[in-house]
Amino acid sequence: MSEKATINIFIFKRLVSFARPYKSLFLFAVLCTVTLAVLGSFRPYIIGDMVSKYVIKSKDGDKLIFWTIVVVGMLVMEGILQFSSSYLSNLLAQSVIKDIREKLFGHVLSFRMRYFDSTPVGALVTRVVSDLEAVTEVFSSGLIDIAGDLISLVFVISLMFFVDWELSLMTILPIPLLIFATRIFARAMRNSFQLERQQVTRLNTFVQERITGISIVQLFNRQKQEYKNFEEINKGHRQAHVNAVWANSIFFPIVEMLSSMSIALMLVWGAVYASGKTADQVEGMYAQIISFTLWVNMLFRPIRQLADKFNILQRGTVRAERVFEIIDLNDHIQNPGTVTSCDFNQTIHFKNIHFAYKDENWVLKNISLDIEAGSTVAFVGATGAGKSTIVNLLGRFYDYQKGEIFIGDSNIRDIELSYLRTNIAIVLQDVFLFSDTIHNNITLGDNSISREQVIAAAKEVGADVFIQKLPGGYDYQVGERGGVLSVGQRQLLSFIRASVYNPAILILDEATSSVDSESEELIQKATEKLTKGRTSIVIAHRLSTIQNSDKIVVLDAGEIMEIGSHQELLLHNGFYRKLYDRQFSDEKEAK
Repeated sequence: MSEKATINIFIFKRLVSFARPYKSLFLFAVLCTVTLAVLGSFRPYIIGDMVSKYVIKSKDGDKLIFWTIVVVGMLVMEGILQFSSSYLSNLLAQSVIKDIREKLFGHVLSFRMRYFDSTPVGALVTRVVSDLEAVTEVFSSGLIDIAGDLISLVFVISLMFFVDWELSLMTILPIPLLIFATRIFARAMRNSFQLERQQVTRLNTFVQERITGISIVQLFNRQKQEYKNFEEINKGHRQAHVNAVWANSIFFPIVEMLSSMSIALMLVWGAVYASGKTADQVEGMYAQIISFTLWVNMLFRPIRQLADKFNILQRGTVRAERVFEIIDLNDHIQNPGTVTSCDFNQTIHFKNIHFAYKDENWVLKNISLDIEAGSTVAFVGATGAGKSTIVNLLGRFYDYQKGEIFIGDSNIRDIELSYLRTNIAIVLQDVFLFSDTIHNNITLGDNSISREQVIAAAKEVGADVFIQKLPGGYDYQVGERGGVLSVGQRQLLSFIRASVYNPAILILDEATSSVDSESEELIQKATEKLTKGRTSIVIAHRLSTIQNSDKIVVLDAGEIMEIGSHQELLLHNGFYRKLYDRQFSDEKEAK
């Protein structure tokens, strides 16, 4: 057995293990399937016996009617069992996939930011949605149906040999050819499934990114080029499915041909057998041929369906392998901490911090800094200087490689992660809003935050006026990513969000860099109210917004160059003075 096959069997066993909580459901589905297989296998035998005894020989109409009713009853019972098996197997499938999807999504939510930096959103959507839909078929129309088909094959072949072993041997002569063709078909389908999964991910990623960035596509007049790119990716997606269609188009005619060959061999044998036989023997042969004709259809149909179901298992296993790759990925914070009682109104100490996204390409180098409790500290510097990285380390969205960060005497790595983040609020430049109401975007679904608290916070930051003017007020649906609101309005909502959670530490990451002057004035007032009495860290692009900060930290290439108040740094005539003069010179020229 190849290494790949061993891995697939392991993946399959792992997938089936998710059905353990629903074993009673599984057993009932299997019982219905087994009963259906046995009942269906006996029906041709009864029909052949009916023809032999009550049509050809005795012509007993009453008994013929009786057994006809029995056969009809069997058909009705088969229909009921078929419905029960299908319903239970699909219920099992949806229950299992619900559990796997919840496990997968919960695991993804725990990943560090660096995972999302390098993983396309479209690829994750494919795993959580499309891949798991394919896995559903393993339980709904794969595993249990295969068991039923195998049992049906065993019973059909057993009954055939019981009735006439010579005729049975003649009938199953084409079976080895069918098994050989099935193996080739399964191998071809596996290759096509692997190509298909790659193309589905590629297509989903491309579409998701272009739709999300549609404004950039249209702004730079890239519609035609992106459409051409889409055509190429779509062709690859089409070809992956065509490969599977090609294999099916060859395989199923072969099955039909072999099935017809089996019936032909049976009829030839019957003609040879009839030569020189008595009338009673010939009449008995006619009844056998009727039974065997029905059995041949029942014989080849499960074998053909076994190939289909095996392909479903292959597709599901391939997709499950990708899902389990993410579930097995250990890319969350390694030390979640245990301390759940800490006074966050203490000095924050950065001690010799070094951080790199990769290897030792240091983004931050030897950062040592104290942020006193209740003070406002601003970080300034050129793009890429490391300003946002510092606050990401404080919230443990990334883990530093060297040094220590303390809040008072508590190392932040010892503080329980959710407890740490509950006491830190970050207002970002790019505000993300969910496709939901304003109220839910502020509270993020936290039912402990009342509408009155939301309204009070909105009034505090000066946003209540514009919210009340919207249709439905706080129940207004903001659309995907809050697209129906202006940049300034979205920013104000993020301030309300920070306010209602009442954090001990507030971080403002360039919160005014993309807003108009009117919104900036409102945000400045909101900033003054939110930062009052709490430790605040401000990352600023506009130096005019941080002149009243208690301390300004100037960064360059990941190192601290200067620390001081606005006036102190201007008198120092160093990095800050150059940044200040350059910015205000640019603003004068713009006017």
